[in-house]
Amino acid sequence: MAAPRYKQLVDALASDIRSGRLAAGARLPTHRALAARESIAVVTATRVYAELEARGLVSREQGRGTFVRDITVPAGHGIDQQAVATDAVDLSFNYPALPGQADLLRHALREVAASGDLDSLLRYQPHRGRPQDRASIARHLRRRGITTDADRVLIAGGAQHGLAITVMATLNAGDVVAVDALTYPGFKVLAHAFHLDLEPIPATPDGPDLDALEKLCATRPVRAIYTMPTLHNPLGWVMPAADRSRLITIARQYGSLVIEDASYAYLVEDPPPPLAATAPDITVYVSGLSKSIATGLRIGFVVAPPATLPSLERAIRATTWNTPALTTAIACRWLDDGTVDHLEAQKRSDAEARQALAGQELAGLHLVSHPSSYFTWLPLPDDARADRLTATLARQHISVSTAEPYTTSIHTPQALRLALGSTDLDRLRSALSTVRQVVLEDACT
Repeated sequence: MAAPRYKQLVDALASDIRSGRLAAGARLPTHRALAARESIAVVTATRVYAELEARGLVSREQGRGTFVRDITVPAGHGIDQQAVATDAVDLSFNYPALPGQADLLRHALREVAASGDLDSLLRYQPHRGRPQDRASIARHLRRRGITTDADRVLIAGGAQHGLAITVMATLNAGDVVAVDALTYPGFKVLAHAFHLDLEPIPATPDGPDLDALEKLCATRPVRAIYTMPTLHNPLGWVMPAADRSRLITIARQYGSLVIEDASYAYLVEDPPPPLAATAPDITVYVSGLSKSIATGLRIGFVVAPPATLPSLERAIRATTWNTPALTTAIACRWLDDGTVDHLEAQKRSDAEARQALAGQELAGLHLVSHPSSYFTWLPLPDDARADRLTATLARQHISVSTAEPYTTSIHTPQALRLALGSTDLDRLRSALSTVRQVVLEDACT
């Protein structure tokens, strides 16, 4: 039995793209032009392009058309952590480390081994975490501006796990969640897995467009608002206090839960109070120590309204039972003895130095970032293709991310997200210089 006409056309175009007969970056005919050329309906042409996009072979750009993707760039690049060659510079993921961190771990392991409660660490732990560990985290959070007690704290296996249990405990398939038009890819992955309906909110220089958010809430049943008010990933904004207050007002008016992701908040000195400090009854606060201490230390924490705590605890039980007690004990020792505060201060200084270096090496290009952030957003010149530049840089042993993993709207901007925290300063300087050269050369072709 012959395949439907549109399937035959999809397969033919896919074959042309994979073979190189249709080159990366080539602009495909408009929907109407394809329909006329192939004697099919316009709606069928739209279906053809939609399936090619679902296969990762083309990308649509609002107002510009449909383009062939560079398929040498993996479809999950920027979301899935790809293996990077040992001689490559990884500017796609951040895992900032400081000299001496390994020695800190050795010392902590010796201390834990000599402690009297080692045997207890080998047993099952309470799903939320041990009371003394939750108390350590509560004390740490007070320094972040959140006054809470240990009863409202749950320990998770990293901030991503904290977001996962929040979604599992508070949202259902089909729920509408307001998110930034550019947002953290890990939340997009969760939204896809749990079948959430993401509604993108346009950005202003200081945060989400709150007029657009209010209009959305007035027209659709927005169950939750996912936001990163203190150091947004990838745009680096810090929402002003007045905007935070208005966001809370909107959420209260329309009965929306607020999910506050504070994974990078430690990099900002003296930010406005967290949303969870202003509205603890409607805000789930999620953060962790992976970025501030070490990515291998999978310790996250969630502070939530009392009504959500039983559901969050069940989600922990269903996914990990409890966070590994040994790593939690080490993390909480460092919280109590000041090690975490010391490392966070050092990393703020390190991030500032790397941002200054990026400004020097990428001079003449438009950068969007925060002065103490470990990443920068690089919008590309007109007619540039992010996937083409990513492939060119990969051939020069530099890994970067495009905007695609961060985009929640139909329109994917042509931009690169550069992670600055995963290599030493000399290699970073050289890699950023190459990025600048490749972008400028591409603009001249």
